[in-house]
Amino acid sequence: QVQLAESGGGLVQTGGSLRLSCAVSGRTFSRYSMGWFRQAPGKERAFVAGISWSGGTTHYGDSVKGRFAISRDNAKNTVYLQMNSLVPDDTAVYYCAATDYNVSNYRYDYKYWGQGTQVTVSS
Repeated sequence: QVQLAESGGGLVQTGGSLRLSCAVSGRTFSRYSMGWFRQAPGKERAFVAGISWSGGTTHYGDSVKGRFAISRDNAKNTVYLQMNSLVPDDTAVYYCAATDYNVSNYRYDYKYWGQGTQVTVSS
């Protein structure tokens, strides 16, 4: 069994920054590609960013390219999402997820999910 726990969410003003963390336990972290997704009220869960097991490949959703950066530390079993230049449209619950497949932007490729952390960007 794999457990994922997000942290780092909160309230921030437009233009501000946050760094989300996702701690993974239960299995060998380095075997998984990791992803971040977000879900705003009334909307589908959407891909934000993904990173391969080695960290050598990253993918980003179009709306966050150039503003967000995903990274991982396999020694700490943790994946991060650095979010800069935040805008109100970034307000959502952010989830991290793990997959046995190559890094993917398809939510159904991800087998394990965290409980989510709320990010709210005020105007």
